[in-house]
Amino acid sequence: MKRFRYVFIAAVFAGICVVPSCEEDDLVVPPDVVDITTTTGFYLLNEGAWGGNNASLDYMDYAEGKYKRNIYADINPEIVKELGDVGNDLQIYGGKLYAIIASSGLVEIMDITTAKHIAEISVPNCRSIVFYNGKGYVSSWGENMENPGYVVEFDTINFQKARQVNVGLQPEEMVVVNQSLYVANSGGMASAYDHTISMIDLNSMVETKKIDVAVNLFRMHADSDGDLYVTSRGNYFDVAPKLYVVSTKTNTVQTSFDLAVENFCISGDTAYIFGVTYAADYTPTVSYNMINVKTETLLSQSFITDETEASIDMPYGITVDPISKDIYLTDAKDYSSSGAVYCFDKHGKKLWETATGIIPSHIAFVTQTTSTEQ
Repeated sequence: MKRFRYVFIAAVFAGICVVPSCEEDDLVVPPDVVDITTTTGFYLLNEGAWGGNNASLDYMDYAEGKYKRNIYADINPEIVKELGDVGNDLQIYGGKLYAIIASSGLVEIMDITTAKHIAEISVPNCRSIVFYNGKGYVSSWGENMENPGYVVEFDTINFQKARQVNVGLQPEEMVVVNQSLYVANSGGMASAYDHTISMIDLNSMVETKKIDVAVNLFRMHADSDGDLYVTSRGNYFDVAPKLYVVSTKTNTVQTSFDLAVENFCISGDTAYIFGVTYAADYTPTVSYNMINVKTETLLSQSFITDETEASIDMPYGITVDPISKDIYLTDAKDYSSSGAVYCFDKHGKKLWETATGIIPSHIAFVTQTTSTEQ
């Protein structure tokens, strides 16, 4: 991304003396330069149906006001199987776009401006990606579901794999707090559930601790205080799903919420949450909630305030624009045909919606910083 600076040289200003005959020098105070960051658009990764090899990439261009579907295939016609099978995560780092394609076992790396393919990294059964200090970290279930999973480190300049560390069974989402990587271990596809968060020292790339939380961990985000919010899916029988708050100062659980959290995100002091529970006949009931992460209290209202939830079939992904604070919610519909993405303002009123690819999941915002005088 380009940074534009406007530099004004005092000597070229009209009325300023630049010759020795002037009796005294004029004092010129340079203008204050302010960096302004704006969101120019976002990429949306559609998972695609498992085994369908139809993961796809969309792009919303704010300047044009256009939502462009399945752009990867057109931009990269030389890639035979396009994005691949099951898009599982999407992140931006260092001017590049990284997509985790889980069943294809690869990290797809693209140019952030053009979505042109740059490189790929092979990581079997990859799940999630985070970044720290010029390195990328990818969680992997590995080749055998009964063996510990691991995290692979790679360089974001040459894309070469570096170190690797074993964690728990079938690691899922990760966050970085204070030079430590925290990994949610699930074991959801193994014969026994895992129930821990692995703590990895990123200087030594060594697992230093396992934090006992609950079975079948999955989603995880950190708030501004470094507390981890992590979901447990339970065991689908006699252990109910919950949302746990883990302190990275004490590495212990400090509170929990009796919520079946399907997905969530944290923006500022608020966690935006939706959950799905099922009746005996498998009829789903969807709930929308917010938590104040400073006070760790469940708020009484939904983040949707205009009754739009009545038209949403199956919420799947959620995120918040870091600049405008608009809320984006994706709808997987029937998991086999086109989904949808909804945009709400920060007050929960719907601004727009549009169709997407199959199972829209992760959104990555593109921002631009410009410098102007104040």
